[in-house]
Amino acid sequence: MGSMSQPLPRLRMNLDFMPSPMEDRPGLLIRDSYGYSDAVLIVPPPLVACLEFFDGQHTDLDLKEMLVRLTGELDVAPILDGLSEALGAAGFLHDETYEALREHAERDFAEAALREASHAGSAYPDDPATLRETLSEYMKGPESEAEGSDLIAIVAPHVSPFGGWESYREAYSALGEAHRDRVFVILGTSHYGEPDCYGLTRKPYVTPYGTVRPELDLINELAVERAVKMEDYCHAIEHSIEFQILFLQHLYGPDVRVLPILVGSYARSIHSGGLPEENEGVARFLGKLGEIGAREGNKLLWVLGIDMAHMGARYGDEFEAQAKLGRMNYVEERDKARIDRVNAADARGFWDLVQENRDDLKWCGSSPLYTFLRAMPNARGSLRRYDQWNIDDRSVVSFGAMSFRPA
Repeated sequence: MGSMSQPLPRLRMNLDFMPSPMEDRPGLLIRDSYGYSDAVLIVPPPLVACLEFFDGQHTDLDLKEMLVRLTGELDVAPILDGLSEALGAAGFLHDETYEALREHAERDFAEAALREASHAGSAYPDDPATLRETLSEYMKGPESEAEGSDLIAIVAPHVSPFGGWESYREAYSALGEAHRDRVFVILGTSHYGEPDCYGLTRKPYVTPYGTVRPELDLINELAVERAVKMEDYCHAIEHSIEFQILFLQHLYGPDVRVLPILVGSYARSIHSGGLPEENEGVARFLGKLGEIGAREGNKLLWVLGIDMAHMGARYGDEFEAQAKLGRMNYVEERDKARIDRVNAADARGFWDLVQENRDDLKWCGSSPLYTFLRAMPNARGSLRRYDQWNIDDRSVVSFGAMSFRPA
């Protein structure tokens, strides 16, 4: 008698899926964006379709039937078992292995005294002297005069510094000695956080430069809001705030004062219509953040760590994107139409453009920008630089530098 069929476990959807960058190993590259697992798998092209069967509904017999059709062989158990074991051992399936990895990682972060530099040694040098030399080189270039003491905010990228250094330079060139003693409110894209939520942490961020000072009074004031997730694990892995702290420390020394806020996606509003603040938790948080901004005034300086459009094969498009070429020129036009609305402090107009085609430009920075526009409605912006960068041969990210002053 044959064995009973068993449902296959679900494949985690909170993973990074992208075409393999290695010519000698084509297929689909899978890695854990949450850092629960450090495994990286490349699924060969013929087996990529098999991943659809790991949905908690299909059984092993369903997948065997598909593999028999695919290979023309009757004994496909080794292929099925090998794929299942590789995915499971990597922590890529919803099973006990994944739960153990997740619990261990989140517990370690919750118990840690510091938020360690998670991207040092990969996105930027982990040696302080080499880091200073690298960032000093990035900041060289045509002189851009620092803004005056009435500067309210800057926008910088969060793409890897080596890819976006010219926009980082232009954004951080707006800062001068007049801004040294501000509390830097850093609004970063939360790539992995819950929608309509805001991630906070009281843990000091650490980089090779040293340790920042979290502004605990303001953090505690926001922590009571129901849309806030306190000691959000996303801080442990997120780069959108880490890269801004790096440049701030480069300018002002290690112990800058920061209020780091990870802003979750407003995807529900993008897909269903309406405004983000129609969610009561979002409305209350935006209101509280606006109160803090009005009360603290020029004691604060807002820093937005955002990227803009994500186009091409890496991001699910059916075309290959090349920076500043072909359809990316049209993307630039649409990006700048949104930027115009942001600079005019037209939050509603900006959001209308984001909602077009359910944000087919895939702006990961739309939520932090909208949050800033609602919290600081009197800020008026100017575009200091606009860039596009091929993050791989077939995919492009756009980003830029902006500054904001009072109306």
